[in-house]
Amino acid sequence: MKKTFAVVAAVLLVVGGTWYYSSSKSGKKRRDPGSSTVSVQIGPIEQSVDATGSVSPMNRVEIKPPVSGRIDKLLVDEGSHVTSGQIVAWMSSTDRTAILDAARAQGPAEFKKWEDAYKATPVVASLPGEVILRNVVVGEAVSAGSVIFAVADTLIVNAQVDESDIGKIKIGQKARIRLDAYPERPTDGKVYDILFEGKNVSNVITYGVKVRSDKIPPFFRSQMTANVSFLVTRKEDALLLPSAAVRDMPGGKRVVSLPPGPDGKPVTREVTVGIETDDQVEILDGIAEGEKVLLPRGKYVAQKAPESSPLSFMSGRNVGRSEGAAPKPKKPATAAAGK
Repeated sequence: MKKTFAVVAAVLLVVGGTWYYSSSKSGKKRRDPGSSTVSVQIGPIEQSVDATGSVSPMNRVEIKPPVSGRIDKLLVDEGSHVTSGQIVAWMSSTDRTAILDAARAQGPAEFKKWEDAYKATPVVASLPGEVILRNVVVGEAVSAGSVIFAVADTLIVNAQVDESDIGKIKIGQKARIRLDAYPERPTDGKVYDILFEGKNVSNVITYGVKVRSDKIPPFFRSQMTANVSFLVTRKEDALLLPSAAVRDMPGGKRVVSLPPGPDGKPVTREVTVGIETDDQVEILDGIAEGEKVLLPRGKYVAQKAPESSPLSFMSGRNVGRSEGAAPKPKKPATAAAGK
């Protein structure tokens, strides 16, 4: 029995060693990052400055009552468009409120008499635009300082641009707006104002840049978070390579590696670059359309787990024990003295 067990163990060790050696060799081949080739292509490329901001009114006016009293009727609501001088609400002054309350207790006829004799006070919009806030309800008591409505003439985007990028922003510059609430519905706009005073937040200086949308979408709401990309430059027909294909060399040189020549060695060629993004580089000189360039792969390539192994059944078991084999018999207990 012991001899048979030893033979089985030896066979398993030989098979396992052979598999491990072959796996190691093939694994080394798989771990070799190598490289692939990519062709120089013509396409569009653009450079932009990214910033965050929010939707806000260009001009915001709060409508307040001319006197203290009580709201009798509201004629507009949030989203309504109003004109300058339009009556947006009716209210009773404090004196009229007291008189009408007393007359109401004396009957409808008395109430009608005093209602006609003591006219209500109109609340008027002073700015044409859209109502973005209704702050009261009918029957609510208000003071002369209470805000009844807020009106915005138009909605814009206020973006905060880092001082290192503010020199790239110009009046009339194109911008693309993406709201966090509607990321799949971008809106085009233009810069119409750059603020002169910056803001210092945690030792980071930013400048406000106002962007007006070409056409205000109906889903724009005040205080929505916006991501703005300011277009700095764009080329429609540029020679393009992936950024990973271009390497930096000492002295500020930029080079690419071409496929090996007849001698089997890669050819390094210096290039001049133009617009650069995170993904692409424009090639101005040094290589032509259609030429192939080596694109290095990552330094680490995840290896696929082997589908099978001659020793896989040994996981969690003592080496030398085959699947389904009976456990090793226990050593007999020492015989009692004299037996």
